[in-house]
Amino acid sequence: MPYLGGEETVRELRRALSNPHVQADRLRYRAAVLRVIRHMARGEDVSGLFPEMVKASAAADVVQKKLVSLYVRAQAPQQPQLALLAVNTLRKDCAHPSPAVRGLALRSMCGLRMPGIQEYLQQPLLSGLRDKASYVRRAAVLGCAKMLRLQGDCEVDGALVNELYSLLRDQDPIVVVNCLRALEEILKKEGGVVINKPIAHHLLNRMADLDQWGQSEVLTFLLRYKPRSEQELFDILNLLDGYLKSSSPSVVMAATKLFLVLAREYPHVQADVLVRVKGPLLSACTSESRELCFTALCHVRQILGSLPGHFSSHYKKFFCSYSEPHYIKCQKMEVLCELVNDENVQQVLEELKGYCTDVSVELAQGAIFAIGNIARTYTEQCVGILTELLGLQQEHITSAVVQAFRDLVWLCPQCTDAVCQALPTCEDTIQDSEGKQALIWLLGTHGEKVPNAPYVLEDFVENVKSEMFPAVKMELLTALVRLFLSRPAECQDMLGRLLYYCIEEEMDMAVRDRGLFYYRLLQSGVEEVKRVLCSPKSDPSLGLLEDKTERPVNSWASEFNTLAPVYGRERWALITAHQPAEPSYIGSTDSRNRDTESLLSEGSKEVLKVHPDTGNLTLIPDVYLTAEQFEKIWLSLDTSCQLSLPWSGAVHPDTIQTALHVVHIQTIAMSKAGVQPWKAYLSAQDDTGCLFLTELLLEAADSEMQVSVKQREAKPEALQTFISALRTVMGTVAGLES
Repeated sequence: MPYLGGEETVRELRRALSNPHVQADRLRYRAAVLRVIRHMARGEDVSGLFPEMVKASAAADVVQKKLVSLYVRAQAPQQPQLALLAVNTLRKDCAHPSPAVRGLALRSMCGLRMPGIQEYLQQPLLSGLRDKASYVRRAAVLGCAKMLRLQGDCEVDGALVNELYSLLRDQDPIVVVNCLRALEEILKKEGGVVINKPIAHHLLNRMADLDQWGQSEVLTFLLRYKPRSEQELFDILNLLDGYLKSSSPSVVMAATKLFLVLAREYPHVQADVLVRVKGPLLSACTSESRELCFTALCHVRQILGSLPGHFSSHYKKFFCSYSEPHYIKCQKMEVLCELVNDENVQQVLEELKGYCTDVSVELAQGAIFAIGNIARTYTEQCVGILTELLGLQQEHITSAVVQAFRDLVWLCPQCTDAVCQALPTCEDTIQDSEGKQALIWLLGTHGEKVPNAPYVLEDFVENVKSEMFPAVKMELLTALVRLFLSRPAECQDMLGRLLYYCIEEEMDMAVRDRGLFYYRLLQSGVEEVKRVLCSPKSDPSLGLLEDKTERPVNSWASEFNTLAPVYGRERWALITAHQPAEPSYIGSTDSRNRDTESLLSEGSKEVLKVHPDTGNLTLIPDVYLTAEQFEKIWLSLDTSCQLSLPWSGAVHPDTIQTALHVVHIQTIAMSKAGVQPWKAYLSAQDDTGCLFLTELLLEAADSEMQVSVKQREAKPEALQTFISALRTVMGTVAGLES
């Protein structure tokens, strides 16, 4: 047997492919080609067989053509000159009588990633777009997007865009959906495909012909259309009403989002829609697909933020199954915490109590924290369960219970006595840093109610040299000083020993500084210590009220059916803000025919045209202006340009500031959320020292944001590129906030 991947293997394959007897036998010829593909799939070098494989593509066998297509597409980037031989054969196949061969040829040509292929693609693609066979048109439409990707930053062909817009009225529904995706890719720099009234109504009328994936895509694109009247709005909603009952979760979610966004001014319609999708969401939450189940649970939590108790009657649907993965169980426990009421609290607590002894440490601690959250409302029942769990003498359980007690005592001071009674003997089973800190905090803050508190802390002081966590030492310092104020006789000696160790022997500078601080504070007198450590606390209910504040549906309607509920709003905003900014591109419309112009007549307008070929701009970080410096420079300059950016929905200053900071645009001043008119002042400086000052002004919600930019040095190209970057960032944020 020849060496795997060696020259002898290639020679043997070449002899088989060149053998006239093999070529005359269709099955033997196909088998020889298949052997080449298998060797290529193993990572072996079979590039030397390129001429023989191109010759094999001229056979009449469609299966063999598909195999050769795989080979050619994989080898073309390494051998662009030889790949031209395959292009000629593929161009001939584009005129083949069989639609399957024509479509395969188009797919193969568009998959050749080699320089100069675009000039060979344009004519076959235009012919494919007008082909009588729907299969060929499907391949040609997707091929257009691939070709434009190969072209890079070249100008978009207006004739090709015209053909694609006209194919939105094709008889084949798959061609229609492919056209939407292709236009979205081709016109990405212009903002994507434009959905105006004629296109929107046409797509709505074709919905019944589409499969579930096509329906989901079309519903997503319809989000870009804003009905002109209330009558049109409700006509659209009535037409889409049946898709809320679809058997496909993707269609239901897309339809729900469309309803929520279109009915932004009709809260009763939004509430009715969320009631109607309760069934499909519950079905998705019990789906065998773990990904679908997790995503549905995230959206359920999003809905519960606006409609507390919306799924309360179905709380048993969120009980965990033993076979479910950990991340789904954690989500279900979070949902159960939000569904608790007077009728089901006992059943929910019993269920969560069973999870507390799970073999998974993380899951058991999550269940304990969930009981701690419920304890804010049902304190007595939950404290009893948590105290009972301490009797198990399990390290991770005891640690989690003590942490839950710490948070509960802060939020619900009325349960302090019950918690203090349960604390003795806890220190024997706690080894982790978080648990130790929680126990030490409780003993220091409420040690006067725990008889053995000084002696427990003394054990920590005795072992402080072997303590591995600096945070525990710092917490121990604070707790012991607090307890000294209420029980000085029992704490004076050990406090002195601890301070001596922290100041004289401790290597961690943070712990040493904390020790020096308390030593000097004690020198100033006990009254001063009480004033510093026992000052009035902030209202503990503030955090609780903030968590329980209901969010209006409109605040998250645009995030529904996206990754924002899965990642979380703040994290998702940060992820999208780190995506590379692309310069805006305004394509030439001179070559578009009258029909296409009428389709685009209702599209969005822009005040300033920014082109990508205006040069590169590098904004440097860590260049800050004070408010006084900004005002002085701003008043001394004339406005270089003004533009309007589309904006709808509320403004979240934190998200905007984070996104701008990523591209090194600094915020000088910014209004709070909800203020009208909303203003922001920004500054940035490029690597040549040119300074850009910007004012953002939003008069009212659902209006255009006015942008004024001043430039210290007259550099038109740099100004246009800066505005392009600013438009990209604000467009990304607007998509999140709308």
